[in-house]
Amino acid sequence: MGGKKSGHGGAKAWLYLLPALLFLGAFMVYPLFDVFVYSFEEGYHSASQTYFGIGAYNYSYVLHDTYFLQAVKNTLILVVITVPLSTGIALLISVGLSSITPLRNLFQTIYFLPYVTNTLAVGLVFMVLFKKTAYSDGLINLILTWFGGTAVDFIDGPYWAKMFVLCFYTIWVVMPFKILILTSALASVNQQYYNAARVDGTSRFRTFTRITLPMISPMIFYLIITGFIGAFKAYSDVVALFGTNLNAAGMNTIVGYVYDMLYGDSGGYPSYASAAAIILFFIVLTITCVNLIFSKKNIHYT
Repeated sequence: MGGKKSGHGGAKAWLYLLPALLFLGAFMVYPLFDVFVYSFEEGYHSASQTYFGIGAYNYSYVLHDTYFLQAVKNTLILVVITVPLSTGIALLISVGLSSITPLRNLFQTIYFLPYVTNTLAVGLVFMVLFKKTAYSDGLINLILTWFGGTAVDFIDGPYWAKMFVLCFYTIWVVMPFKILILTSALASVNQQYYNAARVDGTSRFRTFTRITLPMISPMIFYLIITGFIGAFKAYSDVVALFGTNLNAAGMNTIVGYVYDMLYGDSGGYPSYASAAAIILFFIVLTITCVNLIFSKKNIHYT
């Protein structure tokens, strides 16, 4: 009887999962499989839906394309700089918010505002702040000149200046969500640990490193993983700052390269776009797996 009930319950559980499985299969698994097939079809013509061969030429073309290599470089720099910095700054702000009582809700609201603001709107504001025009050098350059510096064209100028604005903008956009998650994680830490630390006379720094960080490490790991994935998918942020011709600006990303191959001025090459998308998929998958292996030794789940 128990086996029958268990089997019936299992079938019922799968029935409940069926809508989600169908959705994931139709909009995630099948498109991924389809893109994988496209990536090996050489000379695919989207209008006639024909191709003249099957092989790895699309991957060879993409990996030797200077625009793709520039996009990979830009994306990696963005990932390496923004993910650690945004997570670390968000952690410091969250600890500060958790330690104050007056106006805490007001500060939390202020820090969360960029997250609910349209990405393109924030990008346009940043462009106005940093862009040099015939009529104005921009607010940031005005501040620089006040302190004896020289004006820099952060939008159309040197590569390092454009990358600085992109990283600054990305950190600004993603940090509110991280602050929200980390503030909630800090609030969930059992206060008995802190009370015991006070009784033992433990310093604040040691309490933070020995109690706070281990207790919220699952949330930090979650933010790092999602941060890596989000940074690798960056595109709209870059368009908001530098316009749609990202190859000319030297600021394209991998997702931007895929879009250009499909719809941009160099568009109409779904096979190249598919190959680039698969390469991006395996880059993200590899980094995620490495982080998962690392988390088994360093993340403390309660």
